[in-house]
Amino acid sequence: MQKTMKFLDLKRQHMTIKKEIDQAINRVLDSNVYIGGPEVQGFEKEVADFLKIKYGVGVNSGTDALKLSLQSLGIKRGDEVITSPFTFIASAEVIVDLGAKPVFADINPRTFNIDPLKIEEKITSKTRAIIPIHIFGQLADMNSIVKIAREHNLFIIEDAAQSLGVKGMGRGDLTCLSFFPSKNLGAYGDGGMIMLNNEKIKDKLLLLRNHGSSLKEKYLNLVLGTNSRLDAIQAAILRVKLKYLNQWNKKRKEKAEYYNSKLGGIVEVPFVEKDHVFNQYTIKTRKRNQLKNYLDKNGIPSMIYYPLPLHRQPVFKDMNYSDYPEADQASKQVLSLPIYPELEQEEQDDVIKKIKSFYE
Repeated sequence: MQKTMKFLDLKRQHMTIKKEIDQAINRVLDSNVYIGGPEVQGFEKEVADFLKIKYGVGVNSGTDALKLSLQSLGIKRGDEVITSPFTFIASAEVIVDLGAKPVFADINPRTFNIDPLKIEEKITSKTRAIIPIHIFGQLADMNSIVKIAREHNLFIIEDAAQSLGVKGMGRGDLTCLSFFPSKNLGAYGDGGMIMLNNEKIKDKLLLLRNHGSSLKEKYLNLVLGTNSRLDAIQAAILRVKLKYLNQWNKKRKEKAEYYNSKLGGIVEVPFVEKDHVFNQYTIKTRKRNQLKNYLDKNGIPSMIYYPLPLHRQPVFKDMNYSDYPEADQASKQVLSLPIYPELEQEEQDDVIKKIKSFYE
């Protein structure tokens, strides 16, 4: 009986590091420190060292990483923040949560990342920040984005939820990470982190993530914050997995190159502008829906990221956004194929074979 292929098989990865994970969890259980403490502090330092950034502030999700970053920079009601319409809703949701307005700039159709040329068109006197998203693990055009931000005195908050380990990230004022289980570095639950070099903003984030509580005096609340603390068990698990991240990212790239070599000319394979760590391997085809249905019927899993751009989401209907043709077209043509470090070549060959048979 042929085994069922999964889009992502997290159990395979777990089995390769199970002993280390068990030891890490038991270490936390023995310590009785479940919130904050040495595991979280150790993980924050290790990620900072990994990225060559001064500080890491652990929070409970990638969404909170974005929201607290905006909050720490003073983004407020009436402000505008430019971001991409082709991404997960969290990037825009957090802007609205603070009373500010998401302003969308269309994407580069080759990379799916926000197009710097479109950013310039959207800047007004109310613009305070830019949130570029390194979508699918592909680095955004940070050289151009940094130049624009400096010229217009804007903050940059990098949404690196899908791209930990990509070369060139971390040039913004803050960089936001997600440890959602499906990410390149995934927890066994939720988690996130904010990376930055500014000590004053770091201290403000430490307040915001813990109810605005003083770091020196218990039950003294200095600002209105929230409960956004990274669990010690998740931090301990992630410390184990971080040691393998470069190795896992290398395997993802190898598997992407293999797909490219077999599917190039049949579908539009991912274009790599600078660097890509392939949190998703996303092709484009005008026959996307037909191809996905065919793959489904033949036992090949695939996913659509994202079937509806943010400007077309019902929740934003009252904002009267204009059209973003590249994001609209991408949403009709993208299809993500299985890619993870433990994916076997035989499985990739099955995916490739079925895609070729569809086009034949």
